[in-house]
Amino acid sequence: MLGQKSIAFIGAGSMAEAMISGIVTAKNIEQTNIIVTNRSKNERLTELQEKYGIIGVKRENLNLDNIDIIVLAMKPKDAETSLQSIIDKLKPNQLILSILAGVTTSFIEQNLPLGQQVIRVMPNTSSMIGESATAISAGKHTSKQNLSLAEELLQCIGEVYVIPEEKMDIFTGIAGSGPAYFYYLMEHMEKEGLKGGLNTQITRKIIAQTIVGAAKMLQEQGEPPKVLREKVTSPNGTTAAGLAALKMHGGGNAISEAIKQATKRSKEISFQLEKSLMDDFKTKVI
Repeated sequence: MLGQKSIAFIGAGSMAEAMISGIVTAKNIEQTNIIVTNRSKNERLTELQEKYGIIGVKRENLNLDNIDIIVLAMKPKDAETSLQSIIDKLKPNQLILSILAGVTTSFIEQNLPLGQQVIRVMPNTSSMIGESATAISAGKHTSKQNLSLAEELLQCIGEVYVIPEEKMDIFTGIAGSGPAYFYYLMEHMEKEGLKGGLNTQITRKIIAQTIVGAAKMLQEQGEPPKVLREKVTSPNGTTAAGLAALKMHGGGNAISEAIKQATKRSKEISFQLEKSLMDDFKTKVI
């Protein structure tokens, strides 16, 4: 479906680069059909152009006439300025993908021409290696065809899940922040491995493979985590002792609270950001 589609990234940060890298690697879109621009750092555009064979252009030279997909990849604080800069250049049939954390499709729709198709995208940092868990939510004007197009495009950086937009905060609490929870767990596992006499390199490899193996078991066996846990927990064995310690020290509750607090903060950030952006737009109008 992507075929000869053209795509423009407004913003040239790490997430834009992750998507560009995935798309180029997958060869789903011609490299010369990928354009990237940013607010001021021309050396960054040159870097991406040389690295991926795409086209880097200055913001003032950006022509959207023949662009099919526009990716809003700037920092959320720059959203107001960036949206204002493209409003007069948009066409009704162009698809907008927004990876602006905390900014809803309805907010973007309100500040773009009537009927613009907008899809909100929430990837995570594993997109850098093509293993992202990415959620997408369609705005009210988005067609099923364009939703499928977005899925196909984002599969270049990992797995894609279509969810209702009101579930984006809990998705953020689980998958957006999730990698950090595992890294935190790995930090403590590494610390104990080193105390036990293993060197750093072998300890990290053991931890990484253990987590990868457990994840693959969950993906491929089709059984709930609880069942998989029970299968590897022999009565009075080493695993049972470890799990008992986790329970005694609140391990399960800590995980639950981490997700709850991240979800709550996601909602707060979304509210604060949209309020700030709306105030900026009103100031411009006045």
